[in-house]
Amino acid sequence: MELDALLLSRLQFAFTIAFHILFPAFTIGLAAFLAVLEGLWLWTKRDAFKVLYLFWVKIFALSFGMGVVSGVVLSYQFGTNWSEFIRLTGGVIGPLLAYEVLTAFFLEASFLGVMLFGWKKVGPRLHFLATVLVAVGTTISAFWILSANSWMQTPQGFQIMADGTFEATNFMEVIFNPSLPTRLAHMLLAAFLTTGLVVGAASAFRVLKERAKGPVEGWTESRIALVMAVGLVAVLAPLQLVVGHMSGEVTHKYQPAKTAAIEGYWETRADQPLHLFGIPDRDAQKNHFQVSIPGVGNAIQNLPRDEVIQGLDAWPREDQPPPFIPFFGFRIMVGLGLLMIALGAVGAFLIWRRKLFESPRFLRFCVVMGPSGFIAVLAGWMVTEVGRQPWVVYGVLRTRDAVSPVTTGEVAVSLIAYILVYSVVFTAGALFILRLMAEGPVAAAAEPGPRQDRAPGSPLAKAPEDTTPGDD
Repeated sequence: MELDALLLSRLQFAFTIAFHILFPAFTIGLAAFLAVLEGLWLWTKRDAFKVLYLFWVKIFALSFGMGVVSGVVLSYQFGTNWSEFIRLTGGVIGPLLAYEVLTAFFLEASFLGVMLFGWKKVGPRLHFLATVLVAVGTTISAFWILSANSWMQTPQGFQIMADGTFEATNFMEVIFNPSLPTRLAHMLLAAFLTTGLVVGAASAFRVLKERAKGPVEGWTESRIALVMAVGLVAVLAPLQLVVGHMSGEVTHKYQPAKTAAIEGYWETRADQPLHLFGIPDRDAQKNHFQVSIPGVGNAIQNLPRDEVIQGLDAWPREDQPPPFIPFFGFRIMVGLGLLMIALGAVGAFLIWRRKLFESPRFLRFCVVMGPSGFIAVLAGWMVTEVGRQPWVVYGVLRTRDAVSPVTTGEVAVSLIAYILVYSVVFTAGALFILRLMAEGPVAAAAEPGPRQDRAPGSPLAKAPEDTTPGDD
């Protein structure tokens, strides 16, 4: 494998986007979780919800900030490493990215200040509105980014001009391209599951520490958050399996080469098997150490058994996606998804039996599963992006034709610089977030919030009222 400017540019973008996607995948779900917590606090007047809000909003602010910083780096790379891509497709991609800034980033930035610093300046209902609008903004941001990326997967609504540039002929077709609905739903569910698993892991860790100190009575903040997280996973994990299958059907229809790489199909034939394991070998055009179930592949694709499914032999070798990463990335994603379904099912059963907090093994399982959402998101993203190769706009623009005219040395120096800076800055940020999670939500109980009636007997009942309350 030759380390040329193209390969290093791909590695650099993959490295930076792998860091960046972790933060939106967390903050999209966490913003919605915060809106639910504040809404429950206003509705029930239970201080436990406020304590949880004050705790998780700190983590949201840190994660949101790191996501913005890493996102800016990606924007610069479009100009430094992928200037030909922007030059050729800017007439289509440019407006989508601009819409994301105008409709989502401005909304988030405006109300994030109220959400974080407006406790004493606005009333409780207006503060709740700010939290909701921040959550809406993160979802709108995901919509535009997924719209742009989905257009690169299933392009439509454009024409190629005489100079090779792309011009949009129908922006509604560009925005609502065939793969957007299922991919957007898949990503949003992944974000909510990622948040639920992190909240569940942090809460289970605190419950384990509480148990170690002796019997605990009543509903502590960590116990409430754990029940909410387990309930979320129990509902969304099976739904994610269904949406993921629907997304796979769209991929099979519009990107059959990607499907062949994911499934490890080298031969075009009917009655394809289901490959459980194997090591794809692009040079030999076969799988080594293959473990398969005959005759199941067509059923997985919802196709008749006698329908022919294309293998990678249907394309010239230069048009075949590299199968190793899509093959294993898909199995990692599905395997983790099945573990999430198991966690939700067992957790729901324990909640029904009122034994959730009395099962140390399940609590440890929750802690271990904490990072699984991030791993599944990264695996799924690699399946999507590597499976699209050798195209940057599927079937239309090759990746090698989208790279900037830069030297290998220039890209290598910038890649090393990114690795060093990211290793220090984001590792420090992640460790600080983990430290906050380990401390637990009780530490936030004494912090001020919008003036609100205290529940009788609440530990906050004697807290001083805000001195500068605002109107709703």
